[in-house]
Amino acid sequence: MFELDVQSRKPIYEQLMDKIKELMISEVLQEHNQLPSVRILAQKLTINPNTIQKAYKQLELDGYIYTLPGKGNFVAPPKTLKNSLKEEKIKSELAKVLAEALYIGIDKNEIYKLVKEISALAKGGES
Repeated sequence: MFELDVQSRKPIYEQLMDKIKELMISEVLQEHNQLPSVRILAQKLTINPNTIQKAYKQLELDGYIYTLPGKGNFVAPPKTLKNSLKEEKIKSELAKVLAEALYIGIDKNEIYKLVKEISALAKGGES
């Protein structure tokens, strides 16, 4: 379920966060599903539990998961992710990437096609 690249320059906790987000977007992890406990995931991935705790904490701060004391960590409903600051950050990053893509010569029709493909994969995506 979780594969991490220990040779990557990207920190392990960020890789874990990205993987969890990817699983949420592809609906492998659905809202209110319980995530593996820190201890179990640490044993499975053979990494320090503090690394997993850091990833979970950041995901919670970003609104992707929520914690129930004594119960564990769960996938948050998508509505709770609707945060105007987060939305503006994503739009800004997307604008930079699109500007760079156009600058290096990627055709805008190819970009539209990619957006449509991604929209079709994401639940509730608009074509």
